Amino acid sequence: MHDLLTEFEREEIVFERLDAWAQASPDAVYLYDGEGDRELTFGYVSEATDWIAGHLARLGVTPGQRISALTPNSLIAALAMFGIWKAGGVFCPINYTFAGKLLAYTLNDTQPAWLLVDRQMTPRLAEIVGDLACPPRVIVYDAPEGAPDFIRPADRLPLPDVFRPIDWMELLSPAPRPNFTATFSDPASVVYTSGTTGPSKGVVLPFRCLNQYCFLARKLLTRDDVIYCDLPLYHIAGAFALVARAAWVGCEVAVWNRFSPQDFWRRIAKRGATTAILLDVMTPWLMKAPPSERDRQTTLAKVHLQPLPLNHQEIARRFGFDIVTTGFGQTESGLGLCLAIEEMPDGEGTPAEYWKGATRDHLRQVAAQFGIPVASGESVATKGAMGRPMPFHEVAILNERGYPCAPGEVGELCFRPKIPGLLFDGYLGKPEATLKAFRHLWFHTGDAAYADENGDYFFVDRLGDRLRRRGENFSSYIVEDLLYQLPEIALCAVFPIPGAESDEDDIVAFVVPKADAALTEAAVFEWAERHLPKYMQPRHVRVVAELPRTLTNKVEKYKLRAQVLRELGATESRA
Repeated sequence: MHDLLTEFEREEIVFERLDAWAQASPDAVYLYDGEGDRELTFGYVSEATDWIAGHLARLGVTPGQRISALTPNSLIAALAMFGIWKAGGVFCPINYTFAGKLLAYTLNDTQPAWLLVDRQMTPRLAEIVGDLACPPRVIVYDAPEGAPDFIRPADRLPLPDVFRPIDWMELLSPAPRPNFTATFSDPASVVYTSGTTGPSKGVVLPFRCLNQYCFLARKLLTRDDVIYCDLPLYHIAGAFALVARAAWVGCEVAVWNRFSPQDFWRRIAKRGATTAILLDVMTPWLMKAPPSERDRQTTLAKVHLQPLPLNHQEIARRFGFDIVTTGFGQTESGLGLCLAIEEMPDGEGTPAEYWKGATRDHLRQVAAQFGIPVASGESVATKGAMGRPMPFHEVAILNERGYPCAPGEVGELCFRPKIPGLLFDGYLGKPEATLKAFRHLWFHTGDAAYADENGDYFFVDRLGDRLRRRGENFSSYIVEDLLYQLPEIALCAVFPIPGAESDEDDIVAFVVPKADAALTEAAVFEWAERHLPKYMQPRHVRVVAELPRTLTNKVEKYKLRAQVLRELGATESRA
């Protein structure tokens, strides 16, 4: 444990590791930009992010100031992230599907000094300028000519003067790097996560929290590995578990702006990617393709599946995934539980001529060092397997009174750090929510789980009124609040049902129209498509005269859920 902690503390600050690799191997590829087919070396990225930091300091950015980013461009987001950190700023990515009320709320809650935004998204800022309490200065990124998102200068709409915009390219000219040294407790990022009973909350993450989130994952790799990333950088998995992890390892990360089931394997082959994260609906989409004798002719041997599907071995056997990892990862708590699975015997997965990077023996050695179980694929047959605690986390399953549950008894999954700064620092500007999350001196995840008599942990379900769709966790409250912007709606109730295609949720909305309003289901669908992010759009809509309520006037969503499931001929089981 002592040796592990020493190693952990020595590698605390991620941008220092980027600079160290730039000194050791300046010409090695760090970032491959799949959208622009460009290779960026450790040396270039280190120098370019020094310049970005220098210009941010020149523009008045001081340590601790928050800088937001609203961009679907993973390369630009990655460069901005490291540049912001080197200036002492706090990287605050925003979900780039946000617009209108969602975007205004996030900016008002974050109160950034600066906002990096893609040109294609500047009209969204113009639409909400009147709703912003303190409009930030804006840095505008213009895609180069020939790029799919290029906008001709003549077609660019001017931003309101209050934003005082500058050009992103101003930050990529030589400038002296500011003299800033980070410590483990300094804030690194604010990432927005779901609110179970209210608006989303900004999770304040210190550098140590990023360190622990990636610690095991990076130790499982070597410099010969290539990380594949198609997750957005407003997501902790994309920004930290993939892009930042490569900076720690000293290996390449190949980034694309979004997941494509049609192009996935072509991308893997193009860079010889050895590891990836596949979330929720991604594996069902890949499995839909007709089987081919070439399915296993790939370098992708090590995959993280979260949550772990029951058919994980079927997936692994088809595509030749030798090693699958899973666990429990969350914005607030990082990676607190982990399990490694050897899906197939040696030699039966990835062909020897395709294998590169960390070996099975390397995996076994690291797992033993961390105390992480390594199981065979056949032995992991219980749904929701998450493995065992990471070395710096204390884990408990607690009941509603805060007492430990017996083995097999379902309660709330809770974490407690063994060293300072391991978990998040709190919810930005929401001390009451922070205190509630840390009640009984444990961080409460909001997820139901149980531990068996062997000390292995299993996920059961989400607590509260949360939904999960397209890899996003969010609350029904947010969707309801947005639907109320449709003038014809008097009341609405939103809730999840088991997804038709995966373990994700399908969203159901029951709406009550205002008196004399001619509201149809088609009108609700059409409005949602125009105003809601795709992952928040209901799959099922019912227009009704009234909603069932309790004596205390709470909507009885369980009755509505049962009604829809009966209509669809479904069951409440997620099996």
